[in-house]
Amino acid sequence: MVNNTEQFAEFNKVNVANATKLAALSIENAEKLFKLNLTAAKAAFAQGVEGAQAAASVRDVQELIALRTKYAESGVQTAMSYSRTLYDLASEAQAEYSSMAEELWANYTKGVAAFVDKASKSAPAGSDAAVNAFKSSFAASTAAFDQFQKATKQVVNLADASVRAAASNASKALTNMAILLHLVVVVLII
Repeated sequence: MVNNTEQFAEFNKVNVANATKLAALSIENAEKLFKLNLTAAKAAFAQGVEGAQAAASVRDVQELIALRTKYAESGVQTAMSYSRTLYDLASEAQAEYSSMAEELWANYTKGVAAFVDKASKSAPAGSDAAVNAFKSSFAASTAAFDQFQKATKQVVNLADASVRAAASNASKALTNMAILLHLVVVVLII
């Protein structure tokens, strides 16, 4: 005979444990993001102070243009680095959440299968067809979810590769644009 009270209590314990894991993971990822932003703010402040001090000691237009170009290039590199790190943190968090969801789904399917097996043993005579239909439906939905999960992973991997390639190309293009801008300014001054 199936004891629903015990199963309900076990279900609640599992849900509390899962909620605790999710909260801990969320806090861990929030801390990583906070550290990244704090580090970026400190670096921006330091770069601003350094730039102000350097601008205060400029003696001619050539020096000013060289300084401007230097800080423009540095700013672009800093922004690209920040963006890459932020993307990496987001990708890592997404992978951790996906892994947790997969684990929860696997545990859920095992739990439902165990419940159905226990329930089918104590089911009244003649209910075999209904139990088998439920098992079949559950197996089909589990297989469909697994296929959806595989397709989602492929899309995420493709998007990740595309974003990384675009970021690399953007970084190269911005560096080249900064160099070209510097040359144009130098030619205009001369």
